[in-house]
Amino acid sequence: MTIVIDYSNIFCMIEDLEIISISAFKATCLAVLERVRQTGRRVIVTKHGEPIAEVVPPSPASKAGDWLGAMRGRFRVTGDIVGPASDEEDWEALA
Repeated sequence: MTIVIDYSNIFCMIEDLEIISISAFKATCLAVLERVRQTGRRVIVTKHGEPIAEVVPPSPASKAGDWLGAMRGRFRVTGDIVGPASDEEDWEALA
């Protein structure tokens, strides 16, 4: 439940969510997760009536792989990036 206080007005907005006991969640965990994925509705898991966990769908910005290629075209590689950074003679441990 969200409470919005606008100086003199108080509004209560009940979100579209489901409340389920821990025992029911344990018995139907995969089905609950699939339902959250399909509907986008949050599920609150309770133990003895107290909320202990919240199952929420992932945010759209957290898709795996979105970061791959994000910097493409922003940098230019010059020189040899595969070879050693300095000559072997510069390292006493190698000599």
